[in-house]
Amino acid sequence: MNYRLDKYGNAISALGFGCMRFQRNLGSIDLAEAEREILAAIDGGVNYFDTAYIYLGSESALGEILEKNGLRHKVYIATKLPHYLIRSAEGMEKLFQEQLSRLKTDHIDYYLMHMLTDVDAWNRMHELGIAQWLESKKQSGEIGQVGFSYHGNTQMFCKLVDAYDWDFCQIQYNYMDENAQAGRKGLHHAHKKGLPVVIMEPLRGGKLVNNLPRQAKEIFAAHPAGYSPAQWALRWLWDQPEVTCVLSGMNSMEMVEDNIQTASSAQVGDLGDAEQQMLRQVVAAINANMKVGCTGCGYCMPCPKGVDIPGTFADYNRIGSEGKGSAFREHMMGTAFRQNQSGACNCIGCGKCEQHCPQGIPIRQELKKASKELEGPLYRLIAKIVKTFRFFG
Repeated sequence: MNYRLDKYGNAISALGFGCMRFQRNLGSIDLAEAEREILAAIDGGVNYFDTAYIYLGSESALGEILEKNGLRHKVYIATKLPHYLIRSAEGMEKLFQEQLSRLKTDHIDYYLMHMLTDVDAWNRMHELGIAQWLESKKQSGEIGQVGFSYHGNTQMFCKLVDAYDWDFCQIQYNYMDENAQAGRKGLHHAHKKGLPVVIMEPLRGGKLVNNLPRQAKEIFAAHPAGYSPAQWALRWLWDQPEVTCVLSGMNSMEMVEDNIQTASSAQVGDLGDAEQQMLRQVVAAINANMKVGCTGCGYCMPCPKGVDIPGTFADYNRIGSEGKGSAFREHMMGTAFRQNQSGACNCIGCGKCEQHCPQGIPIRQELKKASKELEGPLYRLIAKIVKTFRFFG
């Protein structure tokens, strides 16, 4: 296993175990299978395990398996505070103690603000005393390092990086999201600030393996290296020195073994110009059915009404490559779950964005189409519920 260093010099396995997708039987986690996979991962050198309060049964399963096998001291646990459920300092403490109990531990090594959407959401937590609470937990040793996970655009990600003295961060990043979500620009910004970056969704929930168009599969198959689509996607990430750890939601022994093998051999600089060009061809093949030719450059931003234009177009294009369900989920997370909601329905048609678009995209027209596809009655209902009740807990 290869390792990369965190902010304080701790060696983190290049491959992290994402604990959201454990196998389930009739809705319950298959503990025996999860145990088998976790033990194999630890034996293969994986030492970073990522879970969250809202991953049904995940914290408890991880805690039980580590305690049963006496392995807590061999791993780093990362879990997350669902800040969107918190309305008081007392609520933070109560929920944190519940997490410690679930995980059967007295400390959390890496503690994240889960799906921190924008600076306003962080400022709200500041008003509740989050900074003082986190500092007290770090002083007591109950929390090792503090970070945040993020779904959204590059501009807001960079603002969040600058908003607090974070120890690390976690972003969605893969060869398809190079210019979407936090993107390469966000990755580099965090790295320049000294933040280790943990990667989630390296395979877009398996879609960069299972949903590839025929042409993309043929491009991969023609390369003499013989790597699988999953191996190419992971190697693209580990080729970048700014990437600290790549999470994989492993739920089979085959996946654990294959990912460990890849993580143990992939190095920075392994991919040359030819390999990078091949991956660009794969991206073009996947995007062949894209609905709007947005490159994610961001010149159209900021929108006076807060519309996340590049993010909306990225989600709109996902309809062609991943299906409407996946595109809808991404759009909900990236726009409706923000403190200041940023859906295309906010557009007033002022046209300011079109004056700066180097691609000459009729943005107002395309936003209307995207809104029609992604922001129907269900979207608007969920957005209204989130806006009304987001501070319960």
